[in-house]
Amino acid sequence: MRRLMASVLASSMLVGALAESAQAQPQRYYYHHHHRYACHRAKARAGGQGAVLGAVSGGLLGGAIGHGVVGGLVGAGAGALAGHAIARSTVHC
Repeated sequence: MRRLMASVLASSMLVGALAESAQAQPQRYYYHHHHRYACHRAKARAGGQGAVLGAVSGGLLGGAIGHGVVGGLVGAGAGALAGHAIARSTVHC
């Protein structure tokens, strides 16, 4: 009788554990993909803001160093690329 009760208890615990793990998988799947999307969105937003800030500061610095439009344009382009890369690398998900 004790063996029968022990086996019933063990099987019910096993079924409960399997049911619990089966229910946890969709939630983990949703969280993983939601987190991935949110991380991608955060990196894109940071990259855009970094590009704008880098372009403005690079344009001002390039214009001051190059004393002309060409220096400002080159500085803005380089600043935008650098700002975008730096800002995207600062977001850790």
